[in-house]
Amino acid sequence: MPDPVVGMVLGSSSDEERAKSAWVLLEKFGVEYEMVILNPHRSPRAVADYAASAEDRGLNVLIAAAARAAALPGMLASYTTIPVVGLPIWTDHLSGQDALYSMLQMPSGVPVATVGLDAAANAGILAIQILAVARPDLRQQLREFKEQLAGGLRL
Repeated sequence: MPDPVVGMVLGSSSDEERAKSAWVLLEKFGVEYEMVILNPHRSPRAVADYAASAEDRGLNVLIAAAARAAALPGMLASYTTIPVVGLPIWTDHLSGQDALYSMLQMPSGVPVATVGLDAAANAGILAIQILAVARPDLRQQLREFKEQLAGGLRL
């Protein structure tokens, strides 16, 4: 089994269902990933260690799903040079806007590419597009996928 190239990081196990379509698309495209649950408020050292070691472990993109204060994507981005895709998770608390704004309003020098609330499919596709810059096989799959979308494919 090939080593993972995408790290799917959830802030809580309760985020799994809302983040699921990201890894479903990674699997559809044959992209290896790993999934971990790390909470930056409860275990900040583990988050820092994960992010700092990501590149050395062969990861090329991180997808970080988080709700509420949503510190996870920004914290990951502060400890690594690989792209971080933020996936804000909707909750009853402020309808997820707190998570969305937290990811969007990162300080200069610590970018997080942020997709819409619960837009896990877009997070997965964006990660694949980032990988496709150096992988012609993924570029071709993306072309075919976009044609299927134009033909009415629903995610």
